[in-house]
Amino acid sequence: MPWEFFKEGHAASYNVTIILPAYNEEVSIGSVVLLSRKYADRVIVVDDGSSDRTAEIAASAGAEVVVHSLNMGKGMAFKTGFAAAEGADIIVTMDSDGQHNPADIPRLVAPILQGEADMVNGSRYLTGHATDTPAYRRIGQTILDKATVMNSGIQITDSQSGFRAFAASTKDLFRFNAQGMAIESEMLADAGRNGLRVKEVPIGVRYDVDGSTEHPLRHGLTVLLNIFKDMEFNKPLYYFTLPGFLFVGIGLYMGLGFLRTFYLGGSLNFGPTVLMILLTLVGTFMSFTGIMLHSIACLSTHLK
Repeated sequence: MPWEFFKEGHAASYNVTIILPAYNEEVSIGSVVLLSRKYADRVIVVDDGSSDRTAEIAASAGAEVVVHSLNMGKGMAFKTGFAAAEGADIIVTMDSDGQHNPADIPRLVAPILQGEADMVNGSRYLTGHATDTPAYRRIGQTILDKATVMNSGIQITDSQSGFRAFAASTKDLFRFNAQGMAIESEMLADAGRNGLRVKEVPIGVRYDVDGSTEHPLRHGLTVLLNIFKDMEFNKPLYYFTLPGFLFVGIGLYMGLGFLRTFYLGGSLNFGPTVLMILLTLVGTFMSFTGIMLHSIACLSTHLK
């Protein structure tokens, strides 16, 4: 949706607040704030324990600045920002390193203004695989997308996007427990758990700016482990029952092989036999555990 959507007065009665979590972003934060102010009523910068002039420059550019004395992670920065966004009708989150283009804000906000969504995800891949995305990023992104879809139940093409819009009515539904960059997947899981209407719109992104200093492989594994940990309570059938069925299947397959060997006059080896029994027992236990936790979760949801 173009900027003209705002200019025609459709958003005149709505307060749009932008939240920018920032950690040592003195190089980019000023320009990001200035550009963002063209599309918002308020810009809130959460300086997450920066050791440079991020807070000073953000304030000079016209942002409201909230400072964490220590670096507490992106999840806590979002929590602080959402709490500070009192009076907002729509909350927009963006990265503060200049990767996102504030001119895309009207496109993200439009589905909420039109009553089509409660949360809008800006996607780099909605129209296909972006050719300018580094190959190693896209491979890792695909894995994280699939895991996030399993956990959240929301069909999404860019689970790690930090460029999103939220109706203000959703601001108290998010846990903000995840450390680091896993917050994006956690918020999608919360959206799925609470039945939010989530829509994706295409956005652009720059990779020629100074982004995260964390190693991509370590970052990806950390996010993936957080998703699996969340599945323990959010999707117990995936976390327990599915692997349990796999273990039982392997155990039964081994058992059939042992029976065939025994029938043909062969002898059973102690080690493989014990392994077969353990796989079958553990798999059965995990399967029933997942089913029971799933039933409890469904009952809890129904009672709510």
